[in-house]
Amino acid sequence: MRRSRGPMRAVALALALARWRVRRHMPAHPRRILVLHHLLLGDTLMLTPLLAKLRDRYPDARIVMTVGKPFAPLYAERPYGVIAHPFDPADVGTLWPLLQAPRFDLVILPADNRWSWLARGLGAAWVVGIAGDRPAHKNWPVDEQVPYSDRPTAFGETAAALVPGEPSRRYAAADWPAPPDTGSVRVEGDYALLHVGASTPLKLWPAASWRAVADWLEQRGIHPVWSVGPGEAALLDAIGVPQRHRRFAGTLTLGELWHLVARAHVLVAPDTGVAHLGRVVGVPTVALFGPGSSVICGAGDFFANAPYRAVTVDPFPCRDQQIQFFRTVSWVRRCERMPGKPPGGCERPLCMEAIDVTAVTSAIESLLALPAPHGISAPVPAGKD
Repeated sequence: MRRSRGPMRAVALALALARWRVRRHMPAHPRRILVLHHLLLGDTLMLTPLLAKLRDRYPDARIVMTVGKPFAPLYAERPYGVIAHPFDPADVGTLWPLLQAPRFDLVILPADNRWSWLARGLGAAWVVGIAGDRPAHKNWPVDEQVPYSDRPTAFGETAAALVPGEPSRRYAAADWPAPPDTGSVRVEGDYALLHVGASTPLKLWPAASWRAVADWLEQRGIHPVWSVGPGEAALLDAIGVPQRHRRFAGTLTLGELWHLVARAHVLVAPDTGVAHLGRVVGVPTVALFGPGSSVICGAGDFFANAPYRAVTVDPFPCRDQQIQFFRTVSWVRRCERMPGKPPGGCERPLCMEAIDVTAVTSAIESLLALPAPHGISAPVPAGKD
């Protein structure tokens, strides 16, 4: 059932005001925990360090996390024992199960504190969020505000700092059970997955660069397989993907995409949700960073053992904005200048165009030299014995 955001906001505000006088306290042993957000795929997957830490600190708690409805299949096998609740602010029907559930002892807001009003409306005993959100009224119902990291830190580890205690051990691919495999997507032979789509045109790498990488892979006996998200088929047409190459033009579910990624020798993608999926799956992943921060969206310490390379040109002159989730953070260097939008919108992805093909192929080569994932024998790059 689709609705505008207005009704959900009205319901949340009314409930919050009705329960405003409820005495609040941080339970010593929270039994019901909610991670409340409405983030894109990549940001959602970057919350994995938070989920791991919550499970370590509260091993017997029932932990629920809201996720975008299309992302729920990735959590079907409940990594870290977390229950994914499909949530869409435009669909009031996704709110009712939360309202009908017993109240949560602890609500964690890992990004936008506007959801604190909904948390209060749900009767949360204690609400924790990151300090400094704007405008200030978003923070009013937050009981505990944790300062944003004062040093360069991956977003997932900033979110994990909302939970007291030592960080969890580093991630291993076995920590996240794969979603069910329907067997509907099969690619024969040794292949690399080249995912060329992105959430913004400023993250698109030039077509000629993608063709050069594909040629380099073919010379080494690795078949290029191409993918984009829904509505992005024109990107593959612009690249001129040959008929002999498999292509998936926005037709895969995220569960199917998981298994396509998992069977690849290497994944190459812009800094987008699919690159973060590669890191979770455990496949060798090369992520191309233009306007985004390779620190904030990088592996950090939690994913340090993942076969992963970030390729970027750093520093880049116009990657100079210091806003992260509406907060001003002194060390942040990123860019959200959209084409045609003030102030100073970028008309071309110069930071992506600056990424050299050789830097990308070198990153691929370094990953292929590592022990192959999933027991697959990796091809030997040309010129190597």
